[in-house]
Amino acid sequence: MKNYSVHSPTFQNLQETGMTFEQVFERIITFMQFDPNGNYRLMVGTDSQVHKSNTVFITGIVIQNEGKGVWACIRKVIVPRKMTHLHERISLELSLTEEIVSLFTEERKNELISIVLPHLYHGATFTMEGHIDIGAGKRNKTSEFVREMVTRMESMGVEPKIKPDAFVASSYANRYTK
Repeated sequence: MKNYSVHSPTFQNLQETGMTFEQVFERIITFMQFDPNGNYRLMVGTDSQVHKSNTVFITGIVIQNEGKGVWACIRKVIVPRKMTHLHERISLELSLTEEIVSLFTEERKNELISIVLPHLYHGATFTMEGHIDIGAGKRNKTSEFVREMVTRMESMGVEPKIKPDAFVASSYANRYTK
């Protein structure tokens, strides 16, 4: 057995499988062009689940037009061992999120912003968020990692969100880790 992660270079959702990142980006553009006056949040987050012989990581990409719908997809990565150390797992979750965020280059972000730009004075908005599956509460086992993980996300120019606001990681991606 190999001791490195098995990346699925493709994305999927309930309608499509085997999508490249370029195809995902095109779906996001199409979704935003449908209503350029929208209030858009582009969110990326990863969750993981330890299984008997491997650890499954799911990264979700969600474009939301607040109050008017979403388009979303996931990418699965399997590490062929049980990752029992919480910091290692949380760190890899964030690295996988950062990997996807980095695919949204300045050029690509500007392309998305240019869709809403002519409509800013009519209330259109666009933000990009990195959803981190950690919480700051005293009872939360991940609270000691909040500063480190939030700083990593901020360094990429993306607004970090933690629980309970990190629903792409803690809810959407989580659904597919089982």
